Amino acid sequence: MSGGSPLLDGVRVLDLSTMIAAPTTATILGDYGADVVKVEMPGTGDFVRRFGRQVDGQGLYWKALSRGKRSVALDLRRPEGRDLVLRWMPTFDVLVENFRPGTLERWGLAPAELRAANPRLVVLRVTAYGQDGPYRDRPGFGTLAEALAGLASVSGYEDRPPLLPAYPLADIMAGNLGATAVLAALMRRHATGTGDTIDLAIYEAALKLVEINVLEYQQAGVEHGRTGNRYGPAAPRGSYRCRDGLWIALSGSTQPMAQHVLRTVGGESLVSDPRFATNAERVEHVQELDDLIAAWCLTRDRDDALAELTAGGCAVGPLESVATMTDNPQVQHRGSIVTVDDPDLGPLAMTGVYPSFQDGGTRLGRPGPAEVGADTDAVLAADLGLGAEELAALRAAGVTAGPAAVPPAEPQDAL
Repeated sequence: MSGGSPLLDGVRVLDLSTMIAAPTTATILGDYGADVVKVEMPGTGDFVRRFGRQVDGQGLYWKALSRGKRSVALDLRRPEGRDLVLRWMPTFDVLVENFRPGTLERWGLAPAELRAANPRLVVLRVTAYGQDGPYRDRPGFGTLAEALAGLASVSGYEDRPPLLPAYPLADIMAGNLGATAVLAALMRRHATGTGDTIDLAIYEAALKLVEINVLEYQQAGVEHGRTGNRYGPAAPRGSYRCRDGLWIALSGSTQPMAQHVLRTVGGESLVSDPRFATNAERVEHVQELDDLIAAWCLTRDRDDALAELTAGGCAVGPLESVATMTDNPQVQHRGSIVTVDDPDLGPLAMTGVYPSFQDGGTRLGRPGPAEVGADTDAVLAADLGLGAEELAALRAAGVTAGPAAVPPAEPQDAL
């Protein structure tokens, strides 16, 4: 935890969502100090528990994405589950869900009903395509959002198929945008006293990444192709291998920066070379320029290349892998990767809370709990005043799941 009191101290979030995009929003809000309760289906739990690599039966993505969240196993499809949620609503400020459009409505938990139970509630609905339109009922994930938004069509190399990201790019974009939207709605609620319902389509979050492409096509009829590491509007820009087999990333997106690169790798004669005099000329002769930079890098180890280019005023940096990035001095200095103790797997490395705040506090909660519904009884007893018999009856009926709460020990007389 950093700073003073948590930024979102007193804000409570009910996370009904699964997988990555919407849960990311809830995780961010929890990092900023909100109290996040994660509702999972009894028995199966969140699908992300089984997504990706497992260690000792524990999903690593679940551990990171559900940090700081308490797990309540509750079957929302059952009338008893619906009734509990509606009773619960006045204790929450935000509800996050990502079911297919119409699902909450079928269960009697439409935003209108949720907000009738708590008019101050902010409801975030996250789907691949949004709550309306011809695609509304289609199943979808971030992969399809990346495809629809045009990201894949401009990623990769011209002579190869379109390239989908090897990581949940659109989902993480949507999760961050969802957190921004929730915070905006909470600000409005502060002024008006009323909540809101937010409709977030994952593909629209991804569209922000290619907004300039949309504008250029509309105004100039120019459609971007796949250019690998190059960035069409500017040169030089790319990744370059050094003598020791390590890589650097370099960008000369402005005239002064490009001239710094030219001067460092070729002296004043290269700066005055008419092929590279302007950005337009450099883009036209990008292969020749790339070849010159690549040849220069291959005569130097990476540390030496970085030192020379940095001394020359160039915008350059190491192209790290995950294995080397954790040892990078900048990453280490800022604590960008943190270690959190987990009762199941021991120390876990995960990203810290970004950005840092001078005064406002943030916090990293425990990693996602191993057991589905690990906190069911404790949370429902505290929030709704349910007693042991009622909790036991709900578990027996399959409405909830998880370990029975251990009653507090009776006070002992002093010896």
